[in-house]
Amino acid sequence: MTASLSIIIPTLNSEDYLPKTLFPLVHGVLDGLVSEVIIVDGGSTDSTIKIGKEAGCLTFETSKGRGNQLSIAANHAKSPWLLFLHSDTVLQDNWYHYVRKHILACEKNQHRRAGFFKFKLDKRGFKPRVLEYLVYLRCMLFKLPYGDQGLLISKKHYDAIGGYPNIQLMEDVEIIRNIKNADLVEFDCYAVTSAERYEHSGYIKRSLRNLSYLLRYFLGASDQALAKSYYRK
Repeated sequence: MTASLSIIIPTLNSEDYLPKTLFPLVHGVLDGLVSEVIIVDGGSTDSTIKIGKEAGCLTFETSKGRGNQLSIAANHAKSPWLLFLHSDTVLQDNWYHYVRKHILACEKNQHRRAGFFKFKLDKRGFKPRVLEYLVYLRCMLFKLPYGDQGLLISKKHYDAIGGYPNIQLMEDVEIIRNIKNADLVEFDCYAVTSAERYEHSGYIKRSLRNLSYLLRYFLGASDQALAKSYYRK
């Protein structure tokens, strides 16, 4: 029994982060787990596409919008398992051990389970650790990981729940809502994400802002209205 994985990374002007994100994926390629890495770009004006091509990634260009980008890339993926990963998120070096173990266990027992990684920021200090703990509580209590924690899911499972919706914001929340809690597993492995947004906006302000958008979405606000407000700020 073998495991085969397509890694999908949506990008938009990601030249500062993408090389760091791609580096640990090499371990999975050398291990034979990763069959392809797909970069789906939403209109970068920097060297993102060039970096992806030089690294040997398949590259696609489409309109801006992470839901749309992820959906298009998933349709092009050739492997039976998909790993969606943000362009500013770096997996621990041993990530592929956990992913391979999960895939083989699911296929052996015919389980339909998706997986995600533990959240960690790339900055030291009290505030980053507090935010990490709050994310831990969100995942433990509500089984609601965000896209910066990655998402491992079989292609069959992905197709069965309708995949990523073509929306401008909250695409990660929406797909998780379509996965049963019992079918969602957290790996004992970190996805280390850039803290730049929190450093720039302020940890408290950024966290409260994200929470407000989540609550508004759950209360029925459209993704278009949320995106218009989100990207304006």
